[in-house]
Amino acid sequence: MKRRALVTGGSGAIGSAICRRLASDGFDVVVHAHRNLQVAEQVARDIGGTAIAFDVVDAQASLAALESLLEAGPIQVLVNNAGVHDDAAFPGMTRAQWDRVIAVAIDGFYNLTHPLSLPMIRTRWGRIINITSVTAEIGNRGQTNYAAAKGALQAISRSLAREVGRRGITVNCVSPGLIDTPLSAHAFDQDAIRRIVPLQRAGTADDVAHAVGFLASDAAGYITGQTLPVNGGMT
Repeated sequence: MKRRALVTGGSGAIGSAICRRLASDGFDVVVHAHRNLQVAEQVARDIGGTAIAFDVVDAQASLAALESLLEAGPIQVLVNNAGVHDDAAFPGMTRAQWDRVIAVAIDGFYNLTHPLSLPMIRTRWGRIINITSVTAEIGNRGQTNYAAAKGALQAISRSLAREVGRRGITVNCVSPGLIDTPLSAHAFDQDAIRRIVPLQRAGTADDVAHAVGFLASDAAGYITGQTLPVNGGMT
């Protein structure tokens, strides 16, 4: 039987690339979306997976959706990829901007990982992979909320790795740098990228997906509690 994987934010550029990579590696992939269910359904059709939609911040909706998924068996690979930006200089950042970014990353992590952890533990094999950001390591103007959220995910991952390692479960992070997606296409010009990134280019969604695919594989079974940078040498 195929191992099952769930990718949150699977309707986005990076999320869909991760879904495609995991499917190509033989996983039965569940593609999650919040509002873009039609996009997730198309990705699912392309890879022979299934799509599901719910708000990861909504604990009750998340639990109901996960309980439905678990009826078909445990999820053994969880990729917590859902995240949002809501940028502002800190003195002008509203409480709503702070709360929203933290909630999607941290409450979303709990709402997904907590219900799935015990079924995963019972199989004695699992991969929990959290998508963070280079912003957690080097900071960025206007993104104190985002840096806090992603840095917290890295700390959470290190602690959880110590708890579940004896059950055959690894917990790691993939930390992208400047990734060329439709949402970021105009954020940096080519001159800026060449100044910032030693490899002289923005990364691709596939660059991130390849890192996730490796950490989800048996080949990465002795790696846990780590953060794998995918940033072209920015750190």
